[in-house]
Amino acid sequence: MAANSVEILHDFSPLLKHYKDGRIERLLGDDVVPPSVDPKSGVQSKDVEISPEINVSARLYLPKNPDRSKKLPLLVYFHGGGFFVASAFSSLYQKQLNLLVAEANVVAVSVNYRLAPEHPLPIAFEDSWLALEWIVSASTDEWIKDYADLNRVFFGGDSAGGNIAHNMALRIGTQKLDGINLYGIILNCPFFYGKDRIGNEGADHFIFFKNYNDKLLPYVCPSMSDYDEPWINPAKDEKLSSLGCKNVLVYVAEKDFLKDRGCYYKEILSKNGWNGDVELVEIKGEDHCFNVLYPDSENAIAILKKVASFINE
Repeated sequence: MAANSVEILHDFSPLLKHYKDGRIERLLGDDVVPPSVDPKSGVQSKDVEISPEINVSARLYLPKNPDRSKKLPLLVYFHGGGFFVASAFSSLYQKQLNLLVAEANVVAVSVNYRLAPEHPLPIAFEDSWLALEWIVSASTDEWIKDYADLNRVFFGGDSAGGNIAHNMALRIGTQKLDGINLYGIILNCPFFYGKDRIGNEGADHFIFFKNYNDKLLPYVCPSMSDYDEPWINPAKDEKLSSLGCKNVLVYVAEKDFLKDRGCYYKEILSKNGWNGDVELVEIKGEDHCFNVLYPDSENAIAILKKVASFINE
């Protein structure tokens, strides 16, 4: 096969193209912006290496003028992108985390996990757990030691990142991690799925997305047996009642193909013995992860304030 072949093996436009010569072209979130001091909010950011030998890292955020005498909640954020595009260092997530940190007045760790297909699932989950272990380790960065309250920790994420936040919370509940008290999780249009269609997933205008996900999941996780594996379909997880927090905020978008999965998540949490509070917020007229793509919109700002309230209530 000639170098730089234009023949496509896997086409996941508008996110990724995988060519027959092995070349992978990421079409979204592939830009990298440096850490900075945000001129609007005063939020500072910097990058840290968690495990350089396997290229796991994070971007840390600190609000303007933090007070050492009163530690702040810690938000651990997992970016979206279908498990195979985007990064914690893209302009989309730099802006999203600057806004979140400023509004909620939190310390944040935005995890940069490795991506499929080069690093297929469950690698993203293992990298994310490694980041959590790093947070509680003795050598953790001074921003976390000086300013973060590890007794009030939140996990958050959008789309695939929402899936990771859920799976990390479940692992906290079943495996434990001394040094972190997980207070709540925040799931933005979480990427859950299943073998059987629910809600409006069978509607004609959603057929494209159903076919897309049917192909995407085996691509990012070649070892999966079916679409009902617990990591992607929490309704099939016998350990769901062990979710390691007592507070959950899920927000979904009216036009999103994944909306019914997010709604179903609330339902199954309530029915499967989990002892906590879950709140579901549906945003009318919006589509998947609209607030990440359009963070200055009216609905995105409203969600930002909702998340800040959830963290600080």
